[in-house]
Amino acid sequence: MPKTEQKVAVVQEIKGKLEKASSIVLVNARGLTVEQDTTLRRKLREENIDYKVYKNTMIRFAVEGTNFAEIIPHLEGPTTLAISYDDATAAARVIAGQLKAMPVLEFKAGVIENTLYDAKGVAAIAAIPSREELLGRLLGSFKSSIASFARVINAIAEKDPNEVIEAPVAVAEEAPAPEAVAEEAAPQENNEEVKNEEEN
Repeated sequence: MPKTEQKVAVVQEIKGKLEKASSIVLVNARGLTVEQDTTLRRKLREENIDYKVYKNTMIRFAVEGTNFAEIIPHLEGPTTLAISYDDATAAARVIAGQLKAMPVLEFKAGVIENTLYDAKGVAAIAAIPSREELLGRLLGSFKSSIASFARVINAIAEKDPNEVIEAPVAVAEEAPAPEAVAEEAAPQENNEEVKNEEEN
């Protein structure tokens, strides 16, 4: 196959992958041992991530006119392309998980869900838990709430049905003594007597 046709085939290969991609991450993997590279590829493959070294010119031709075109300024130096399909953060997360064991690995940049991130941004995205993990946490919180509710219901069910729950009794205001009422009424009677005397 002529060289030009080979290049076209590579560009078409990348384009085909990008059509289904939810994210791409550019990595500098220069310096990895064969064993490290094999381990990294296996872990990425388990997460349905394509990981392959391409020439920068091939990647540039492939991303032009796509949602990943913003990555072009970062296509310098050695570049390995990691493409995620199912989970947009998967490539960044898996690679970040290997940085301690493989310190020569470096993020260059990435386009994740149509947003461009630099190396620091990709590292921050990598810290986000996977969709499955987030759903697991949510389910766990639901189970915890349901378990608490079940314990309350069970405690109520186990109470003695003959037990009488006394409602709080409101304390009525103390009625005034008859003497006090008489004393209050007395001045009115005296006033009436004075009024009658004046009229007479």
